[in-house]
Amino acid sequence: MVRALALRTALPVASVLVLLAVWWAVAASRLWPPVFVPSPGAVWHQLVATSTVHEGQRGYAGHLLHEHLAASLRRILLGSLYGIVGGVALGLLIGLVPTVRALLSPLVTFVRTLPPLAYFSLLIIWFGIDELPKTTLLLVAALPPVAVATAEAVRGVHADYLHAARSLGARGWQIPLRIVLPSALPEVMTGVRVAVGVAYTTVVAAETVNGVPGIGGMIRDAQRYNQTDVVVLGLLVIGVSGLLIDAALQLAERRLAPWRGHT
Repeated sequence: MVRALALRTALPVASVLVLLAVWWAVAASRLWPPVFVPSPGAVWHQLVATSTVHEGQRGYAGHLLHEHLAASLRRILLGSLYGIVGGVALGLLIGLVPTVRALLSPLVTFVRTLPPLAYFSLLIIWFGIDELPKTTLLLVAALPPVAVATAEAVRGVHADYLHAARSLGARGWQIPLRIVLPSALPEVMTGVRVAVGVAYTTVVAAETVNGVPGIGGMIRDAQRYNQTDVVVLGLLVIGVSGLLIDAALQLAERRLAPWRGHT
């Protein structure tokens, strides 16, 4: 058991080390100029520079790296939270009420297929350039995966559970809230993980306008000035923080639905 745990730990570390080695070798070979492939050392230098105050320069664009990250995480958290709550409620309705399913399923599918930048400009026209259009964009991006996962899970709940609940006196919304939703929880959690991932991939689009402070805004600003090392740093920060949040969601899934994967 100890050996298996050590192997599971060593393999991800080894893959990261191999990736770093390949990155360093490509950068050191000078096959492409540094503006295309910055070295790991250059990215590390930007990590230090954007995280500290040096000679009157405070981080990047007047904000430290953790402040950029905190601003993006707050937007992702709010957008994902609203999208998850709305997606679960909508999924319950679609899964339980055939009329609602016929009316809203095409709309959910339509929104799910739209790329975020396709409607972000419309949100800016409606809501301006402050926080509301960014949060709304992330909400609209996160809601469909949760709604689809919840609806499919609800429709897959065994009818015997419903009959047993009714025979024991369950009425009205007690059945969807106490029987259907707990039974569908593993699939709902999968939809939540997908929704948070979609919100993460959308945050750069959400921060294209007035996105500083924010990791996406930092990336967009650095791109304008060909600061590739800052762009790579921003991508790494988004990726690492995304891995940590996904690990936290997997832990929450194991706690909330420990029966998943067991017969």
